[in-house]
Amino acid sequence: MIIGVGIDVAAIERFEQTVARTPGILDRVFTQAELLLPSGERRSAASLAARFAAKEALAKALGAPAGLEWHDAEVRTEESGRPVLEVRGTVAARGAELGVRAWHLSLSHDAGVASAVVIAEG
Repeated sequence: MIIGVGIDVAAIERFEQTVARTPGILDRVFTQAELLLPSGERRSAASLAARFAAKEALAKALGAPAGLEWHDAEVRTEESGRPVLEVRGTVAARGAELGVRAWHLSLSHDAGVASAVVIAEG
């Protein structure tokens, strides 16, 4: 059973401008695992914008409740390249309250826009 669906888009150039104006936003929103590639290099703006969109889509799938912590939702990448959500703390608690047993995530970025879709399954 689908408990919630969320979708979000982020303009990549606008995201880059925000980061340039407020670089501290990266540490407030993303975990180190999200910021860095396995090589240790920082992810591209498009990749980070897609991860930001995923966190926004996740909040929407949960009904956008107040009090969710950014670091309590982490976008991980499996060896195959498939993105997955790892939730803990405030996000896991809200998911448990709603009966979420599994998360499904899709990310994309093209033509200057990053997007994400999250499905919460019960």
